[in-house]
Amino acid sequence: MKFFYLSLIFGLSLSQFSCTSTPSETLVYMGTYTKGTSQGIYVSQLNTETGALSTPALAAKIENPSFLAVHPSSKYLYAVTETSADKAVVSSFSVGKAGLLTKINQQSANGAAPCHVSVDPTGKLLLIANYNGNNCAAFPIAPNGSIQAGKYYKHSGSSVNPQRQKSPHPHSINIDPQNKRAFVADLGIDKIVVYNINHNNYTLQKHSALSLPPGGGPRHFSFHPSGKFAYTNLELTRQIVAMSYDANNGILKKMQILPTLPPGAPASGSTAECLVHPSGKWVYVSNRGHNSIAVFKIDQVSGRLSPVEVEPTKGSTPRGFGISPDGNFIVVGHQHSDKVTVFKIDQETGALEDTNNTVNVNMAVNVRFLAR
Repeated sequence: MKFFYLSLIFGLSLSQFSCTSTPSETLVYMGTYTKGTSQGIYVSQLNTETGALSTPALAAKIENPSFLAVHPSSKYLYAVTETSADKAVVSSFSVGKAGLLTKINQQSANGAAPCHVSVDPTGKLLLIANYNGNNCAAFPIAPNGSIQAGKYYKHSGSSVNPQRQKSPHPHSINIDPQNKRAFVADLGIDKIVVYNINHNNYTLQKHSALSLPPGGGPRHFSFHPSGKFAYTNLELTRQIVAMSYDANNGILKKMQILPTLPPGAPASGSTAECLVHPSGKWVYVSNRGHNSIAVFKIDQVSGRLSPVEVEPTKGSTPRGFGISPDGNFIVVGHQHSDKVTVFKIDQETGALEDTNNTVNVNMAVNVRFLAR
């Protein structure tokens, strides 16, 4: 019966599944902007042998779901609605057959342009960053996946770029592997703001902050699996920052800053996503404008980086991408060419190879996986 429903939704035959190894299905969710023909969140199935994506289906109709997070149980999915303050919300969905989504509930984001959402490893706490709300927020998650009323934490300050840094702009919020602290990359004040997490009452308390080069604009943030190192991309100056992390004291320290563009490339565009490979061997950063992904090798002792390559993504404005749970593929969403492309990851070097697998999704800006 499972294959019957999948074949109806995705147009797949039993023979296509017979060559696929475990897990039985790897779903790829794509968040979008709904300013064009997109209607919300789309879902495909990834062939974990070839990297092929099934024809995307509309999983849920929702305005501007620009960032998604999957619950650790794989039963629920969360999405922000990146829009004006009166409409900005974070929504919960239950995951059904073939990955289609049914809305559970929503809560106000209490700020304009929520642009990032994450869920802690226990599945009991949801966090968001409000780009134009100058704040981040923490929401308890009920056992049925619904989002409960949240609490908000306002940032203050500015930095040197008059166009982009007149006020705080929290751009992402992530949790350390120890599940003790939350890390907010604030583009507007050039800081990574660190919060202690109180899991008893689902609140945050400001702990420390790491100042980064003025005008850099930290955007996204990703931990090494060891918890000893972390990486952030500077959106405005097209760089990546390697940091050490003392989990006992909750302190980040800068170690290294490298460009994400190759030598001789025009100093234009901006970075978008920053993700560490599940193995901890490499970190990847997307370059908008240059339309590429920069690949860096991570020294497993020091956490420092060395460049591997800068790979064209075969589309315009690679805003968001995701790494498959098995670590074999990167799926890239392109905001301005209505394309989602798939690259195979060389397991020896971390370099990317175009699989020539692509599907059409209008204004795809975020990619997340659900394997079950």
